This record gives sequence, C-alpha cells and structure tokens, in this order.
Amino acid sequence: MKLKHLTLRGFKSFADRTRLDFASGVNVVVGPNGSGKSNILDAIAWVMGTQATRSLRTEKMEDLVFAGTATRPPLPRAEVSLTFANDESLMPLDFAEITITRRLFRDGTSEYELNGVPCRLLDIQELLSDGGIGRQQHVLVGQGQVGEVLNASPQDHRAVIEEAAGVTKHRGRRDR
Repeated sequence: MKLKHLTLRGFKSFADRTRLDFASGVNVVVGPNGSGKSNILDAIAWVMGTQATRSLRTEKMEDLVFAGTATRPPLPRAEVSLTFANDESLMPLDFAEITITRRLFRDGTSEYELNGVPCRLLDIQELLSDGGIGRQQHVLVGQGQVGEVLNASPQDHRAVIEEAAGVTKHRGRRDR
C-alpha cells in the first residue's frame, strides 16, 4: 500500500485547494518556519481518523477549519482526501486506488467517504487496520517524535510492533 497523494482545502492554513504527490519510499517535507509542514502531517492523521485535538495541535475540532485572514474570509468547512495505491490488494476493497475523505463543518459536524461513498469512522479505521495502519498511526513521525520513539520503554516498543504486525487488530476483534 502506497500513499499517492494528499488533497487539502480549508484545513488550517491551507485555504486553497492544495495537492501533494508522494514518491515511492520515504518522503520528507521541508520548508521555512510557518509554511505549513506540520499542518500536512496533521491533515494526514486527521483524515485517517484522529479524534484527539491535542495531537492535531489545536483546542477544538472547529479550529481545523481555515479561520480567515485580513484579506480572506473564513471558509465554511475543511476537507482532506488521502489516496492510496492498492496495487498489492492489502486493503480489502476491489479498487486499484482508495481515497479516504473527511470533511468538518463549522458547526462541528463531520463526514467521511471511501471512494466517494459516505461511510463511518469505524469503516475507515478497520480499512486502515486491514492495510497495516493501526489506530496509533505509527507510520507518521512528526517533529520531536523521533526521540520519543528511540527512548520508549520495551513495553511501548512491543505495542508499536504488535500494532504494525496486525496483532492488535486481531486481538481487538477477538475481544468483541
């Protein structure tokens, strides 16, 4: 499973529609302070289902919607789409590409879509888990997190490995 591209509109500092294409392998986002690098990582985590505002560096979900500037009015919603190549069929859907979209409106309501079809957060989480990306999203390493990973306890390392290997997913389904 490979991340192909990310499309943002109205998410934090990204007022205009912005598309980022990703190459194979490791991708690194660089730029000057305040250019939106961390917001890109926040957008990826958010569209994949993150609910914790603290991890998105905000106080409430509504703060994710572009708030406007002196020259631009606030937008009514934030929208982020993440497209994966499913060439290896790691995700259990019969599509070559899978696009996950999440929208958040100013009134706090949100909606999710899989390939343009409305769905639930649980559907997104299960799909990503089946594709090897668990709820903790260990595939995303933000600024300052490298040291945390290196200095984590053996129990925390085990939890990361179990989630990456899919053990956590099966344990959760067994316990239901």
